[in-house]
Amino acid sequence: MKVCSHRGLTMVVYTRDEHCPPHVHVGEADWDARFRFSFWHNGVALWDVAPSLRAPKATLLEELRRRLKSPETLRRARRLWWQSRSTTCLDNQRWDVDEHCVRVAKASRGRDARVVASIYDPEKDITVLQLERHGRVEIEL
Repeated sequence: MKVCSHRGLTMVVYTRDEHCPPHVHVGEADWDARFRFSFWHNGVALWDVAPSLRAPKATLLEELRRRLKSPETLRRARRLWWQSRSTTCLDNQRWDVDEHCVRVAKASRGRDARVVASIYDPEKDITVLQLERHGRVEIEL
């Protein structure tokens, strides 16, 4: 499903055989880049380019990252991911209750709780986490 276009390239969320973390694909015949995004923060990062020997210039990759990071585009990417996958990829992650962020269990320094369930509301652009023994957290994106 098309998220957006930039310089003739189309960013898409694939609807078959996709996996966490949430991401989009963009590329040409000889390369494919993936950019990760999240349902708990507004950051966007280049995940990888394959094959790396045919990767486009870093300036184009940065332009693509910034395009996806724009609020309207990121919201559309989240909506399309949620429609096709029905997951925020946050279930069973560790949520740091004090720092309000996802933590790798080994690196957690604060109180953390397992995310029991999560949903995304595309109309409000919020993620709702149900935490083990800590109730509910709403994240406005």
